[in-house]
Amino acid sequence: MALADSKGSGLSSGDAGALGFPEIVELNVGGQVYVTRYGTLVAVRDSLLWHMFTQKKAKELARDSKGRYFLDRDGFLFRYILDYLRDLKLVLPDYFPERSRLQREAQFFQLPELVKCLNPLISKENSITEEGVFSCASDPEQELQGMGGAGISVATIDMSRVALSPASSPGSIAPTPQSLETRRSGYITVGYRGSYTIGRDIQADAKFRRVARITVCGKTSLAKEVFGDTLNESRDPDRPPERYTCRYYLKFNFLEQAFDKLAEAGFQMVACSSTGTCAFASNDQSEDKVWTSYTEYVFCRQ
Repeated sequence: MALADSKGSGLSSGDAGALGFPEIVELNVGGQVYVTRYGTLVAVRDSLLWHMFTQKKAKELARDSKGRYFLDRDGFLFRYILDYLRDLKLVLPDYFPERSRLQREAQFFQLPELVKCLNPLISKENSITEEGVFSCASDPEQELQGMGGAGISVATIDMSRVALSPASSPGSIAPTPQSLETRRSGYITVGYRGSYTIGRDIQADAKFRRVARITVCGKTSLAKEVFGDTLNESRDPDRPPERYTCRYYLKFNFLEQAFDKLAEAGFQMVACSSTGTCAFASNDQSEDKVWTSYTEYVFCRQ
């Protein structure tokens, strides 16, 4: 089967074979495995992937332990890069919160048209339109004229960022304080599984706990507001902001750091619970018991 070359790469399967690349290519991008056609990777001429897979030979590229070509980039966002390379169209899920990060990935992979697609539309008043509106059109004016309103002037004001000032006239607007916009009430539950050891005589101090992972449960928008870039969303990447999730976890393992972030955001602890079970006990009186525990802390902001 010949490789697709209709997107400007001008390469055939023979070219791929001459460089030592198979028709079906396996990639390891930040720990995520992708399988795609060689023609897809070289679909956009002069992109980073095009240079990697046309200007270098296969043996010159980095590989992982299983022979996959390795890229040290965000493995979860790369799927949108790959989707774009397949048909040169940008299709994102609703409530996609990673546009700025995806734009950074597009810049790294040298895909200028994709970078343009991720730019926010600018109105005639030089104000950025609502964050969820993005377009791949090269000229936004053409889209406005195509709405059937020839000669109609369209200006966009993001009403979520402005509010009437009590001391101003009814027709004037004033910026809304950021604190009023972001400090929404709600609950966030932080949980962790840990392990510790206690001596047989139960008199010695327990050895320091080992926290494997700190989980975060609650409304998506609240979790992102509090923890920001330290929140790992890989297990639930496309969750809308007003939905709830229990699949997020933190990129660090210090409970005190999580508590500090919650306190800075105005949350207070209202409840906690913990359970523990003996995971290992030996008949040897000199050996310590190994216990495992699960603990949850409930935080609230009114």
